[in-house]
Amino acid sequence: MSSRSKKRTRQEASADITPLIDVVFLLLIFFMTSTVFKKSELALLLNLPKTESGEKASQDSKVLTIELSKEEVAIAGKKFTVDELDEKLAAIKDKNKPIDLRVDKEVQYARLVKILDVLKKYSLTNLSLITEK
Repeated sequence: MSSRSKKRTRQEASADITPLIDVVFLLLIFFMTSTVFKKSELALLLNLPKTESGEKASQDSKVLTIELSKEEVAIAGKKFTVDELDEKLAAIKDKNKPIDLRVDKEVQYARLVKILDVLKKYSLTNLSLITEK
């Protein structure tokens, strides 16, 4: 019993969490750099025409984006009919507001002219046609 009567000392077990913190930060950096950031609110999947040279679409939040596909029209990521498009564009007070027009390459010319006519009707002439490089 004498060996059992000795008091055992309890050692505290402490884990070194420094490597764990390093791993967490490395994972955080990895996911931040590999994530695709949402560039703009787009509603329609468009097959844009390709060009040899051109400018990228503006990333400015003040730019109004109009998308035109064979059947649908979208403004700032929300789908509208052509009549609703007319009402939405009539409400724009700033006539110099920049507008990015994204048109699918399969859209018929008459449909594009109809949209351009509505833009001209409200004197919205600060227009950029967006293409792919």
